[in-house]
This record gives sequence, structure tokens and C-alpha cells, in this order.
Amino acid sequence: MVFASLIFLYVFLPLQLLAYFAARSLAQRNALLILFSLAFYAWGEPIWIVLLIGSSAADYVHGRIIEATRGTHWPKLALISSVVLNLALLGLFKYGAFACGVVNDALSTSFAAPQFALPIGISFYTFQTISYVVDVYRGELPAQRSFFKFLLFVSLFHQLVAGPIVRYADIAAEIEGRRHTLADASAGVTRFCVGLFKKVCIANVAGQLVVQTMAKDAGAISVAEGWFGLLMFSLQIYFDFSGYSDMAIGLGRICGFHYHENFDHPYVARSATEFWRRWHISLGSFFRDYVYIPLGGKQHRPYRNLLIVWGLTGLWHGASWNFIFWGLYFGLLIALERLFLHRLLAALPAAISHVYLLFAVVLGWALFYFEDLDRLGAFLRLIFGASDQPGFDPALASMIEANALWLGLALLLCVPVAPIIRARLLGWAERGQGPMLAGTALALFNLALLLVATAMLVGGTYNPFLYFRF
Repeated sequence: MVFASLIFLYVFLPLQLLAYFAARSLAQRNALLILFSLAFYAWGEPIWIVLLIGSSAADYVHGRIIEATRGTHWPKLALISSVVLNLALLGLFKYGAFACGVVNDALSTSFAAPQFALPIGISFYTFQTISYVVDVYRGELPAQRSFFKFLLFVSLFHQLVAGPIVRYADIAAEIEGRRHTLADASAGVTRFCVGLFKKVCIANVAGQLVVQTMAKDAGAISVAEGWFGLLMFSLQIYFDFSGYSDMAIGLGRICGFHYHENFDHPYVARSATEFWRRWHISLGSFFRDYVYIPLGGKQHRPYRNLLIVWGLTGLWHGASWNFIFWGLYFGLLIALERLFLHRLLAALPAAISHVYLLFAVVLGWALFYFEDLDRLGAFLRLIFGASDQPGFDPALASMIEANALWLGLALLLCVPVAPIIRARLLGWAERGQGPMLAGTALALFNLALLLVATAMLVGGTYNPFLYFRF
């Protein structure tokens, strides 16, 4: 099940919220959240509930062992056991076939690759439980004594299948006791509706334009169509994932959970370093705290550590060489910025450094999009004019003209304009007629976003979600 679906919006979510707020105690609400979360997760493949619960139970036990045996050798063994088990499961389901392919290519063998469907969300909840066990080992938080409360942390449907990566320390206090306020509920509804609009009305439309351009064979499109398709994919992946993060944060806030931000208008950045402080913030902070710093950070072999982290960042996104190359591409850019490029960019006008960033990021999305390296090579030759394809096709002009208003809105939403407008409108309403007018304006705004998104879901069939495969 996905958030951007009619069954979720008009059946699952209303039932969940009615049951949740009808419950009288926090324990009942936590139990209902677990039940609805497991039902949400089981909608596609019920069998993976066994893996989710089993993995949660294993890490719960490891956390208890670490806390109960401090001062002995057992905590380190439990930590190693937990990390190895989690990475082994992730490796088996996500990277088994890729690893067999690499071995077969290297040794000219023909080992049969394991054929497993990828459990939805395994990359996210694996990192969440690893961070929990590591934090308990470091003594940064106490182990959770209740398995059901720990299962609630792992299974919360808001962020289970596609993040953001939530650390136990971030919501531990709210699992034990949280307040539900009208202000939080209102902010949560608004955040959810904005995310839904971004996903359905921006990402899905961009995705359709990608299918019409970039998804075609490089020999069937012009140079301009290649660049336009790459720009559309840049919009699709941003609004797809940031929209889902907005919906997850909004749903969590309605239920009293305050998840950290995951995106901060990354396309306004002026360097690759800044871009990755704004893009998928929860993933970047995980690799920083649990890989980069333990390897030595900036103190010991920083550039080696940087490339290791970025190779792993790419691999986390998918079991294919193109993702590894994409991660190393950004690792190399950030390394160059640390060596000398950052000083040069700081001395240049902001517009020039911003153009550098946009060119680097948009070009990087080509590495991300094409898992077939032959197609990637053909596409790169196309967009840099090293093919026999024409520079421009009149059909592209018609496509841009037909989507001009949508394209303007999509580009506008890449910069922090909408929050400013919303804040000023609410401020104007509060100064003019008081909170009632402000609340009415906000409710109408949310309703309009919901109705537009619903109309597009009813009338359309194209509704992919890119980060489900990660």
C-alpha cells in the first residue's frame, strides 16, 4: 500500500485515525498503531511480516543483552552479532543476485544467483535497528524493555517503507508518553496534503514526461529531449521522495511523533557538500555517525573514509554498478570541494556556483537512472553531442508549451517560496480577523490540495513510487 492511493486516503487512513483517537490510553493507541502498521506492511506481501518481526525480535534481544552484561565481553559480541545478522539479511535479499553476478564475471563461473523478492522498506528499517543497537552499546540510550514498544518503533507505518530513517533516540520519549494537540494535528494534516500534492501532481507528471523522453532509446530522441528528460527525472525523484517524506512527517505529527526533516530544498545549494546536507538528511547523518566518524572521520585518512561512505551510499540505493558509480561520483565531487573547489566557489558569484551545482547534480541523475551501463553510455554520448542525433526536435517545443504552467510551478516549488507564502498568508489572516480566519484559510488550502490530488489519482494510471525499490 502507498500513501498516494485512494484506498489509503479514503479507507485505511480514516479507519486508523478513528480507532487511534477513540482509544482512551496511550497503551491502546500504541497497540493500534502496531496493528495498523503491520496491516499496512502486509498489504502487498504478507510473508515479509515474519522477517520484520523476526528482525525486530533479534535486535530487541541484542539490546537487552548489551545492557545486562556491561563490563564483560558480551556487549561487543552482541553488537557484532546484531550488525552481521542485519547486514546478512539485507545482503541476501538485496545484493545476493548482484554479488553472484560479480563473482561469475570475475571468475568466469556460473553460480546460480538467489532469486528473492526485495522486502519493501528493508533498507530503511535495517538501518534503524542497527542505529538502535549501536546507540545502546555506546551507552547513549537505555535498551527498551518492552518488545512491543520496540516493535512500534520499527514498524510505524508512517516511515516504515520509505523513511525518513528514524532513530530510536528521536522518538523514545514519545513512545513512552506523547501529547496530542490541535496545533500538531493541523500542522500534520497540512504537511501530509502538501506531500501528497508534490507526489501526485508534480512527481507523477514529471515521470510521464520522463517516459516520453529519457526512457526511450538514445537513438530515438534529440539532444534537447535528452536534457529535458534528465531535468524531468531530477524533478520526479525530488518530489517523489520529498513528497513521501512530507507525508510521513505529517502522519507522524498527527499521532504525536515529531520526525526530523529529511529534505531542505536541496536544489538551492551552491555545492555538492551543501546539496547532501539538504538531500535525504537522515541517510547522510546515518553514514556520518555510524560509518564515517568510526572510520576516522576527518582525523585519519579522510579521503579514503569519504570514498568508502559514498560507495556505500550508492550501493544502499541499489544492487547495480550504476548506483556505486553515482555514489562515488558525489564522493569525488565532495573530495574536490574539500581540496580546492570550495574556496573557488565561495569566491565566485552565487549564480555561478549554483549553476555548477545544478549541472553536477542533474548530470549525476543520469548515472542513477540507467542501470544498464550500455544505455548510460549511449545517453551520455547523446546529451554531449557525440552521437548522430539532431540537436532539437519540434515535438519537444510542443511538449514544453503544453506543460508550461506545470513546469513553472514545479520549478517554483524547488525553492523555499511556498513556506514563505503560507506563513505570510496565515500572518495576514491572524492580524486581520483572528485565528478563526487563519484556520479556515488553512483548511481550504488543505482541501484544495487533497481534491486536486484525488482527481489526478482517479483520472490517472501512472503512479510509481521510486524509493520502494531502495
